[in-house]
Amino acid sequence: MQVLVSTASPQHEFIPEEESHIRSLRTMALTAELVSLSLRQESDPGPDPDRVALSEEELQAISKSIYREAAGGPLWVFAYGSLIWKPDFDAVEWQRARVFGWHRSFCLQMTRWRATEALPGLMMALDQGGECNGVTYRLSEEDRIGQIRRMIRREIGTLADASFIRWVPIEASQGTLRALAFWAGPRGKRVLRRLPLENVAEVLAKACGHMGSCAEYLYLTVKHLEEKGIRDRYLWRLQGLVADEIKRIHGLEAAYPPKSAPGFQASLRSRLLAWVFCL
Repeated sequence: MQVLVSTASPQHEFIPEEESHIRSLRTMALTAELVSLSLRQESDPGPDPDRVALSEEELQAISKSIYREAAGGPLWVFAYGSLIWKPDFDAVEWQRARVFGWHRSFCLQMTRWRATEALPGLMMALDQGGECNGVTYRLSEEDRIGQIRRMIRREIGTLADASFIRWVPIEASQGTLRALAFWAGPRGKRVLRRLPLENVAEVLAKACGHMGSCAEYLYLTVKHLEEKGIRDRYLWRLQGLVADEIKRIHGLEAAYPPKSAPGFQASLRSRLLAWVFCL
């Protein structure tokens, strides 16, 4: 399995220092208290019967392929979501970084982990177009294949999903680097693009599974981005909308109007029969 190399080429300079340094942490509308309202006990449904999990042989083959493609040089990983605040590898260095040709998007439908069949959620991925500010980590030289295996096991569930691992050029303080990115340019029936942001917020405010809630994921991502001096307008607006939606659900803001566009749920249900929303 050969990891895809992104053809996106940087067209702008790296984040100016005056923009990337933390001047002051902004106050998030989505607080830990609101996130706690989105959490509930859910049982682990087990493996998805419609998806064939990676075998040990496939996992090892993908890991060795990435190891070879690193060609003995530094192995950088571009983190834009949970890998920022919960990396599953031994990093010896990190830098703020920007990738061009990709942007964050909650566009992957999921019914496990932070969601259920009854209340599906959305997982964040890198979609084509725009740019994305994140963090790049340099992995330790020790047990490199083992570290790659842990990342693959955590991030990639099936052999088909491995096609969404890419090498991407990133701009960091050291200049242009090549980094590994997960879930870049996903395709298939699980992908839901161009959803109105208000409807994404509605889904994230409600979805919760045995590993936590979608609101918790969003909260932790924005919080750690802020702490590292990285600001994402898409996520910042989204966390405000999710906070409003949680307040509305729990009657904490009586005057709060519904955020859903008319007919949204009906049209989404027709696209994915598994989607059921509790209004």
